[in-house]
Amino acid sequence: MNNRKCCFIGHRDIIEEGIEEKVYAAIIKEVECGCNQFVIGTHGDFDNIALMACRRVRDSFVELGIEVVLTSLTILQKNKHGLSKYSKYDDVDTVIYDIEDVHFKRQIIVSNHKMIDQCDTAICYVDEHRCLSGAVSSLRYAKRKGLKVINLFE
Repeated sequence: MNNRKCCFIGHRDIIEEGIEEKVYAAIIKEVECGCNQFVIGTHGDFDNIALMACRRVRDSFVELGIEVVLTSLTILQKNKHGLSKYSKYDDVDTVIYDIEDVHFKRQIIVSNHKMIDQCDTAICYVDEHRCLSGAVSSLRYAKRKGLKVINLFE
C-alpha cells in the first residue's frame, strides 16, 4: 500500500438502487491502486453507504484504515440512557476538526474542505447539475485541489 487517502463526497439523500455495490467496487479499485486510508463524514445517506462499504472491504483488507470525521462535539454527549451516537464508530478512528467557532451552517462545508485537503482521491455521488449544495461545492473544491475524482452519479 502507498499511504494514499480517499474521501467521500455525496448528497445527504440517495435514492438510486444499487449504489452500495458501486461504492464497494470503487473502494476495491482504489485499494488495488494503493489507497489504504478512507475518510468519511457523518451527514447523510452517502456517508453511511461509504462507511458500510469500507467496513466490508476491511474484512478482506485488514490493514485498511477508516477515519470518520465528526463535525461537532455534541455527538459525544450521552442521552438519558448513557449512550452516545459516537459508539457506532467504536471500530474506526475518528477525528474532529477545529471548527466549533465556525457558524453552524458552514461547519460541514469547512469540515469537508479540511477532509479534502488531506486526500488524494474523492469517491463521489454528486449531481453537478443540481442547484448549489454542500456536495456540489465540495466536489468543485476537490477538483480545484487536483484530487482524482470518481463520480458515481455519472
